[in-house]
Amino acid sequence: MQQPPYQAPPSVSPQPLRTEFEFELPRGYVDPTGVVHRHGAMRLATARDELMPLIDLRVKNNPAYLTVVLLGTVVTRLGTLVNPGAEVVEELFASDLAFLQDFYRRINAEGHTRAAVNCPSCDAAFEVDLAGGRLGES
Repeated sequence: MQQPPYQAPPSVSPQPLRTEFEFELPRGYVDPTGVVHRHGAMRLATARDELMPLIDLRVKNNPAYLTVVLLGTVVTRLGTLVNPGAEVVEELFASDLAFLQDFYRRINAEGHTRAAVNCPSCDAAFEVDLAGGRLGES
């Protein structure tokens, strides 16, 4: 039996790769003038982003500093600050740092910003978007 000739699948316009994700910090960074910066953006990490902190002297002296340097590289905006860097990340409240670590893991390893949660009152399961989307937004 003869096989039919190969036919390419119908043309589907590919979705552009999303490389930057917006977020809203639980508490926010308080700058030296007292302004609170909560809304920001984080880009996907590259292999270089994960390797470069390993040669950073701050990380060599204190391996726990790796997270601060890495997040300082991939956070592209925080409020009105563009490319805030490690110096801003190290001034974040612990809850905001934990939020960014989880956010980093979700967008780089899992590819999304959603988390499964349960209602504390009725125990109903649902998903929330850690990027800070509001109900009804698309």
